[in-house]
Amino acid sequence: MSNNSGSLTKLALQKFKKNFWGVLSFWLIVIIGLVSVFAYTIAPDDSQNANQMHLSIHSKSPRFKVTLLSLPSQLEIEQNFMSKLFFGKLNTDTEIPISKYKIDKQNLIYTEYASDGLIGVEKSIDLSRFPNEDYSIYIKEKTFIFGTDKYGRDLLSRVLVGSRISFFIGFIAVFISLIIGIVMGSIAGYYGGKVDAVIMWVINVTWSIPTLLLVIAITLALGKGFWQVFIAVGLTMWVEVARVVRGQIISAKEMQYVTAARALGFNDYRIITKHILPNIMAPIIVISAANFAAAILIESGLSFLGIGAQPPMSSWGAMIKDHYNYIILGKPYLALIPGFCIMILVMAFMLIGNALRDALDVKT
Repeated sequence: MSNNSGSLTKLALQKFKKNFWGVLSFWLIVIIGLVSVFAYTIAPDDSQNANQMHLSIHSKSPRFKVTLLSLPSQLEIEQNFMSKLFFGKLNTDTEIPISKYKIDKQNLIYTEYASDGLIGVEKSIDLSRFPNEDYSIYIKEKTFIFGTDKYGRDLLSRVLVGSRISFFIGFIAVFISLIIGIVMGSIAGYYGGKVDAVIMWVINVTWSIPTLLLVIAITLALGKGFWQVFIAVGLTMWVEVARVVRGQIISAKEMQYVTAARALGFNDYRIITKHILPNIMAPIIVISAANFAAAILIESGLSFLGIGAQPPMSSWGAMIKDHYNYIILGKPYLALIPGFCIMILVMAFMLIGNALRDALDVKT
């Protein structure tokens, strides 16, 4: 039995490897996952939430270059390596975009950057503000590859850090939906009768409520925030899993191997978990891939409506909300870049779902 199941798994894997779009989507998802985990080590702005603002250089085009003067803070904050890696740097330095500077005795005189032909304000600072009076390492030219948003933040860094929410909401929401859906669907399908009727009534009531409306209601009940959105999306997606599991178990429980398990005296829990569920995992895997894509779209919609991840936390949906007006103001890339990121990630999950469906199809 184990050799047979192993050979079937190997055969399905071989079929999946032959699907070009499935393999491409798989590696794309892996790359986006790695980027989301190590976003702060890749992002040019490694401050928490990539939230370093420079209002004087807001809404600049991609490849925009400017000289930045960093004023070291007098306050020292100790932060370990893991905290910097996963949560960003607690940056207390002040960054000032400048157009030019000069040294006059013991003072650094600089002119603040001003766009549209305006003349920047000239200011001075004592060289003693810098450690060992070495100012050179605190003045550097920075290139904003994706440009800056309306607050002057590095758009590339915001996109990289924002991938975390869109990527991980898929895992957490699907995990929650699988737990609830498999439990409810298994009980309804295996026992039938009044138990099935009650659970199907709950499923149909939940199904009849628009998903976005239900998510909004749950989010408002739990409060606005990061984890609340994850839980709310997961609690609205379990009905699809439950219906699939219920239908599969209704047909599977009449099979001979289930009858044999009952004859051997195995309890219902073992029959469901050890015998039935492993044989109906193919459609569950496929619907989980589709739910990944749905969860990403729902979270983006919630963030666009302002009830998803809250500022200053970076989210692709929130970035579109902040900049959709710029589409008609001549700077559409501010909204299109996060929009393309959402589209690519959703498409990758849909394509890998289709590839899994073809690989796990017993008819072929």
